Amino acid sequence: MTSADPDPEQLLCLARAGHNQAVGQLLELYRNYLGLLARLEIGRRLQGKVDDSDLVQDTFLQAHGSFAQFRGTTEAELVSWLRQILAHVVSKLVRHYHGTRRRDVRLERDLAAEIDQSSRALGEGLAARQSSPSQQAARREQAVLLADALQQLPETYREVIILVHLEGLSFPDAALRMNRSVDSVKNLWARAVARLRRSLGGSS
Repeated sequence: MTSADPDPEQLLCLARAGHNQAVGQLLELYRNYLGLLARLEIGRRLQGKVDDSDLVQDTFLQAHGSFAQFRGTTEAELVSWLRQILAHVVSKLVRHYHGTRRRDVRLERDLAAEIDQSSRALGEGLAARQSSPSQQAARREQAVLLADALQQLPETYREVIILVHLEGLSFPDAALRMNRSVDSVKNLWARAVARLRRSLGGSS
């Protein structure tokens, strides 16, 4: 995080103190992160029915409207809360497309578990070799930083990382999805991971 970047902890303090503009600025820091998690849930349950940006916007609206109820004081608590809201938003859409009006607590619990697992997968593996004491001291959520870094990559790099690392596809399956040869996808994956790690300040 550069000196020009907003400080999540400062924004969180301002937001909890009732500064409405700070709430919007704070939530905006998690657009890429929530968008990535939303994309993964759409692929699992809502293929072709909604757009991830719509899910993020609905999550932001609910978070903004209920922010006074948030009692956390750390970024980790905030992103956990946002994941719960995203799970609720997804569950409403799943019920809508399956013709079920009644709230399904079990579905929301399953969705929350899936989203949490996706977040852990995002925060693990890809950045393991680039972690350093100085970065750990920044106290930023690794999954959030990775989502932001992914968004800065070229589209093909971002796509191969999402397909292989987050969706768990084999290289042959990812090659089919990307309409490329298996060797091409393997090479693309290696270059994408190396560039991602460099962008996060680590070695390739």
